[in-house]
Amino acid sequence: MRILFAILRVGIAAAIIAAIVGQLITSFSFWSSKGVEHTWINVTSFFSFFTIDSNVGTVVIGLVGAFYLLARKGTDPHWFNGFRAAIVTYMVVTGVVYNLLLRGIELPQGTTLAWSNEVLHVVAPAYLLLDWIFAPGRKPLSYTAVWGVVVFPIVWGVYTLIRGPITPDEVLKKDYWYPYPFMNPNTSPEGYFSVAFYIVMIAVLIGITAVGTVWVSKKRLLTEPLASTPASVV
Repeated sequence: MRILFAILRVGIAAAIIAAIVGQLITSFSFWSSKGVEHTWINVTSFFSFFTIDSNVGTVVIGLVGAFYLLARKGTDPHWFNGFRAAIVTYMVVTGVVYNLLLRGIELPQGTTLAWSNEVLHVVAPAYLLLDWIFAPGRKPLSYTAVWGVVVFPIVWGVYTLIRGPITPDEVLKKDYWYPYPFMNPNTSPEGYFSVAFYIVMIAVLIGITAVGTVWVSKKRLLTEPLASTPASVV
């Protein structure tokens, strides 16, 4: 079982890397066709998407997690267990938000590469959730871990709202750039009020998902024999 999940983790990491590189190459071609001069700004913007950041985190836990599955017999290190829970939360939220709010909307990284989009927003989130439920190595987390999970989204939100109005969009010829339409006060129906509403809703979703992630961590692994599970974990 450990070998199987190690292979799956390496596979999903490779798929994500291919999806990110494929989309970036497509975006470079699109930017060139639009006469973009400051490519480094667009590359920075590309890696400012919450989706991209979460998927990069997935690559890390996929590769590191595969190593731990092959090199360790017991549970994962505490730092990795917490980091894995955070990335699982972010990826599940990424999948939900994208498929509810953003599917079919052209985002400002350029022409969307269809297969890459599906890997980053559907395949990877789905796999990571299944990996959290079934893969060996997970151990129970305290609900206080939820506070650690919400730190990055808060930092990312602040960064996005500060960077947005001072970053030019050379593709659309605007003085501002935001990764997602609901984060853009210039196009939202009620300006910053609409942005604040969506931020609060997503923050609640992240918090609830984080609680669910911790709750799952306390349950017996479905791949483990019942007799080997400590009573305190169930």
